[in-house]
Amino acid sequence: MFLGSFKYSLDSKFRVSIPATMRKFLKPEANDTFVMTRGTTKCIVVYPMDHWKELVASKLNKLNAFDPQDAKFLRMFLQEAAEDKLDSQSRLSIPKSLVEFADIKKEILILGVNQFIEFWNPENYDTYLKENSQPYDEIAKEVMKI
Repeated sequence: MFLGSFKYSLDSKFRVSIPATMRKFLKPEANDTFVMTRGTTKCIVVYPMDHWKELVASKLNKLNAFDPQDAKFLRMFLQEAAEDKLDSQSRLSIPKSLVEFADIKKEILILGVNQFIEFWNPENYDTYLKENSQPYDEIAKEVMKI
């Protein structure tokens, strides 16, 4: 489970370190490998390989490529997808197209979201929170059925 938020710097080669507190949740099956793709908001979604394979098997493989909506989603979701393995300094190289999609400059917010990680421009994330300002207790009640 990935949790917490961290602000790091993106280097000139679009590499970012994955925090040690997140790396400890990587399963051996992931083999320190991740798949990155565009999020449904202006962020990059980063899946450890084991979870990516589950997502492909349980969701993506069940979509109908002959259905226009399914096909459009598959194209949009996968067109920018990229695989990378942590280097010796625990960094991932993010494709330039994804960095541009998420409007990430020098600073990057790394957000743990249970089974995956999100990369955000910190300013965009602040804007996202302000634009989606429903109180936390209301969201919890609605989502968790409390």
